[in-house]
Amino acid sequence: MLQRLPHATLLVLVLALAFGLQTEAHAAKPNIVFMLMDNLGYGEVGVYGGGILRGAPTPRIDTMAGQGLRLLNFNVEAQCTPSRSALMTGRFAIRSGTYAVPLGGQNDGLPLWEVTLAQALSKQGYATGIWGKWHLGSAEARFPTNHGFDEWYGIPRSYEECLWLEQNDAKGLWTAVGSKQGWSSKIDPPQHIYEARKGEKAHKVAVLDLQQRRLMDAEITRRGIDFMRRQAKAAKPFFAYFSFSLVHFPTKPNPEFAGKTGNGDWADCLAEMDHHVGQVLDAVKELGIEKDTIVIFTSDNGPEAVHPWEGSPGPWRGTYFTAMEGSLRAPFIMTWPGKVPGGRTSNEMVHIVDCFTTLAQAGGAKIPNDRAIDGVDQMAFFQGKQQHSNRESFPAFVANRLTAVKWRNWKGHLLWQERMFDPPQPLPIPKLVNLLVDPREEFDVGPQNDWVAAPLMKVAEEFVKSLKEYPPIPMGAPDPYVPPRKAGK
Repeated sequence: MLQRLPHATLLVLVLALAFGLQTEAHAAKPNIVFMLMDNLGYGEVGVYGGGILRGAPTPRIDTMAGQGLRLLNFNVEAQCTPSRSALMTGRFAIRSGTYAVPLGGQNDGLPLWEVTLAQALSKQGYATGIWGKWHLGSAEARFPTNHGFDEWYGIPRSYEECLWLEQNDAKGLWTAVGSKQGWSSKIDPPQHIYEARKGEKAHKVAVLDLQQRRLMDAEITRRGIDFMRRQAKAAKPFFAYFSFSLVHFPTKPNPEFAGKTGNGDWADCLAEMDHHVGQVLDAVKELGIEKDTIVIFTSDNGPEAVHPWEGSPGPWRGTYFTAMEGSLRAPFIMTWPGKVPGGRTSNEMVHIVDCFTTLAQAGGAKIPNDRAIDGVDQMAFFQGKQQHSNRESFPAFVANRLTAVKWRNWKGHLLWQERMFDPPQPLPIPKLVNLLVDPREEFDVGPQNDWVAAPLMKVAEEFVKSLKEYPPIPMGAPDPYVPPRKAGK
């Protein structure tokens, strides 16, 4: 039949078929919008018990939760760098040499041997962009654009460094040393905001001072939305990583939001955060890509512990830099219209490492098989195709210390540390808590439930075994990193 059709008709059919296949291929690769807040405690936004109780309603985030999936047992690592490393690699940070916040240096951050989510998706034809804090390498060799991202605007390290310029002693030292032949190796220079594109040298946009810190989230939002518009126009799937600055200390709002709530800087920052989340959601809708886009809102850590910017862990106890539930549990909301049912809330356990595996496979990427991958694919659970998560346990490290183990609703503490500035105390006998009846982790129920020791020990023993099978990367390992051969090979 086809050979009898006129050439023009045949050409139209071929083009239509090609366009249909192209559209189907694109639909099979959803856009991914990942909004990561910085040190946002569990109890800050309205749907997690905060909002007006913290001085500002969060209507856009609350509405997003009603339209998608809200997790009550989403877990992160204890510090910024470990959580971001886990997100990018699907590996617990202890494996990658990224288990603590670095102070800066030539070899801090992710070795180039690691495969990031951006790299995995890039190989599948995704455009990739990040705006905001990277915190996985302060040397240009390990900037995001050398780890799979097409473009980046942001800072290599952390936001508290904007306060350095407010200290007269530090300012004098920088002026004196900087006026000579470069910065002293013993004195870090002021941190800069960078702009970079893959294959090009990064350039400094501005010094990160307190004024620029206040403007960061507005600029992150503007640039990220511009990226989404460009990719939507080109009909190219994209991974947009909004690494927002709020509510990391110093918790200072944009001048447009200063005084808006009448309840102080913290509440003003919550109002600003909700506004920017709304802008991103509106852009996705205006671009007509809602049904093709996974949108995630979450945080890298538990609440701030630094005065006067302390945050709220909600019903839990503790701050970041600990293994308390207030440190490990973070808000998590996910939408994908038509794929992820709306209005669903779950207390099933998920860990940030699972985001790598789930999102990479949603984009058609292959998971590396030459290293230990801790993340599990949670898409069937997210989509409501199964009631339970594919995870029921994980080891909780604080820096390089195995501090606790979670299994189902049980948690065993090996070290005890309630707040960031408390010294970690080794326990002669692990403290066992039942999180369903004791969310504040106040009572040791080990003597009545010693049977739980067996599954908790199994989790720890299997992880230690995997560290022997796949030795972890030493912190500060230089590039090129060559991993040890798998044990017995």
